[in-house]
Amino acid sequence: MTQAPKSQPELFDRQALAIHRARHQPEALFLHELARDEVEDRLTLVNRTFTKPTIVSPFANIWQDSFPNARIVPDDTLLDLTPGSHDLVVHAMALHWANDPVGQLIQCRRALSEDGLLLAITLGGRTLHELRSALAEAEAAVSGGLSPRIAPMGEIRDLGGLLQRAGLALPVADVVPLTAQYRDSLHLMQELRAMGEGNAMTQRVRHPSPRALFAQTEAIYRQHFELPNGKLPATFELVCLTGWSPSDSQPQPLRPGSAKTRLAEALKVPETKLPD
Repeated sequence: MTQAPKSQPELFDRQALAIHRARHQPEALFLHELARDEVEDRLTLVNRTFTKPTIVSPFANIWQDSFPNARIVPDDTLLDLTPGSHDLVVHAMALHWANDPVGQLIQCRRALSEDGLLLAITLGGRTLHELRSALAEAEAAVSGGLSPRIAPMGEIRDLGGLLQRAGLALPVADVVPLTAQYRDSLHLMQELRAMGEGNAMTQRVRHPSPRALFAQTEAIYRQHFELPNGKLPATFELVCLTGWSPSDSQPQPLRPGSAKTRLAEALKVPETKLPD
């Protein structure tokens, strides 16, 4: 009798993530506040009034004052959303912890009414690249190997492709870069824990790390990245994803070969044949 293949382990331990988030300190949630401000700014540029918004966020209190009429739901694996019931869905600062990010976006798209807007903000691939490289180099020197310590995060091209895979129309992806400064690498790691962004990878090391690892990390971090003022920079890359629920009223691409005017004529320049 053939055994069914075992499913692959999930990348993130959602129970550990919930514990980390429960220990967060409100004053450390500046990334979530920045994401909220970014959403507000972007919505002012959309010529539309949204009357049935919902927000997917692990920290509802960040959004309640700015969006008092929004329904706010946690970023569970199965989102508490009703199909076709919202004209705006904001997925805020949680997609980078999803074991199935495409599934999260598909659920958001299904929750949208026709021609509804999805706006997702998540951390991108260059986030904490300084700490990531310093930790990797230090761990290789101290223990002779590497272990999962900072969650992998998607590059903007890959994240933009998720919108199309989720069936959203008119997809757009762009980046809001941010660099914060810290007294030392320990200060940065303490702030990450205060944000609720501690290591929640399933394959993370479960035993205490040696002190030598963090001393070496600090030295390498300073060697490669120290600023003239003696502080250490930390990059946070916010990737903003925008897509619309498909509608016949949206602009459609022209069929290839259907143009009625030659490009050279429109630009008022001579037309030159390309060599065979």
